[in-house]
Amino acid sequence: MNDMADIGFFDLVLGSVILLVPVLVFLYYRVRLVKDIFISVARMVIQLFLVALYMEWIFEMNNPWINSLWVLIMVLVGAGTIVYRVRINWRIFLLPLIMAGTLSMAIIDGFFIGAVIRLDYFFDARYFIPISGMVLGNSINHNIVGLTAYFEGLSIRKELYYFILTNNGSRKKAIRPYIQEALVKGLNPLIANMSVIGLISLPGMMTGQILGGASPATAIKYQVMIMFAIFAGCTMILILSVLSSNFFVFDPYDNIRPIRYNESDRKIKKK
Repeated sequence: MNDMADIGFFDLVLGSVILLVPVLVFLYYRVRLVKDIFISVARMVIQLFLVALYMEWIFEMNNPWINSLWVLIMVLVGAGTIVYRVRINWRIFLLPLIMAGTLSMAIIDGFFIGAVIRLDYFFDARYFIPISGMVLGNSINHNIVGLTAYFEGLSIRKELYYFILTNNGSRKKAIRPYIQEALVKGLNPLIANMSVIGLISLPGMMTGQILGGASPATAIKYQVMIMFAIFAGCTMILILSVLSSNFFVFDPYDNIRPIRYNESDRKIKKK
């Protein structure tokens, strides 16, 4: 039951042929995402093969400092990806996003690893790194959608913000509609995905455990736990990213500062 069918190199190359479907669709409709596809696929393949090389070493060392450093690197890469995709100035917003991700992971890992699983060794690489990685990996897409909605809302509908601010005198009340929109747009796909797990989709973690020899009952319990962690983590990272970014979005008089985009977005706007 523990033996898994291996995938050869030729089979892996053959599997990549299916990527021609989205590429041809994008080319036909002139969607400027073909370059992004190849970059993302190349990064994914390189990163995963590097994981195969050094993850065994990390698991063997199982050092708390090394494991914590690896999770911190994941937070940094995730924050950088969000800044790039939302097209905001990394000099201003990278640090708030790193702080939001680090604080959220400290809470999520502390609760689920320390209180729910109750490991004797909190920083055990076989739990600490995968759980952190699944939460962070899922939070990236939802954070990108939520933050994009938040910043675009403030940029496009400034009049609503100033109207509420003038009538209530409270910035918290004035930004509430924009935060609501960010949370709905950012987390609604995750809520929809959770509602069909088991009926339409079998999550990767559960499938991987079953293929690895774990009983379906154990795999299901871990999958339920990790989905709780993912949803709580995505919500926490998104709201903390919004709140920490507000220190740079508004001036001392509660006026909206110009949303400064990165250089790549300026080039897009010029085109």
